Amino acid sequence: QFDRKLDAQLAAAIVSIQAVKGVEIGTAFRNAVSFGSEVHDAMHLENGSPVRKTNRAGGIEGGMTNGEIIHIRGAMKPISTLMTPLQSFDFASMEEVPSRIERSDTCAVPACGVIAEAAVAPVIANAVLEKFGGDSLNEVAERLEHYRERIRQQLQR
Repeated sequence: QFDRKLDAQLAAAIVSIQAVKGVEIGTAFRNAVSFGSEVHDAMHLENGSPVRKTNRAGGIEGGMTNGEIIHIRGAMKPISTLMTPLQSFDFASMEEVPSRIERSDTCAVPACGVIAEAAVAPVIANAVLEKFGGDSLNEVAERLEHYRERIRQQLQR
């Protein structure tokens, strides 16, 4: 079920944005060079509820949310603006020539942030609907509250 994992769907949404070349969920790249004992999010009880002191998993474990805030980052390639020409060649003459100086965006990161929020929103909405169902916001909200109440009762046992 590799295609149903929430982290895979979120990563696909982010990397499908123009100029995004990498995705990190939680502190994944730091985690990759650390020991498990330094990475795993330990749990403890706080006011009778399980909580984590850290969120290195980025809110997703085993392909599903763990109840923590979802942290996802995209890495963008530099924009195409070249103030220092690179070596290239002319297709017509097949001669080596420097590339032309080109001006375009000065920074695409703010726009990418807005686009990223819009890209992950339907992924998260689909996950909520898959879990709780319903065909109206009120119905989904009722089912979510019922689920939360059931979890509270289970934790009190």
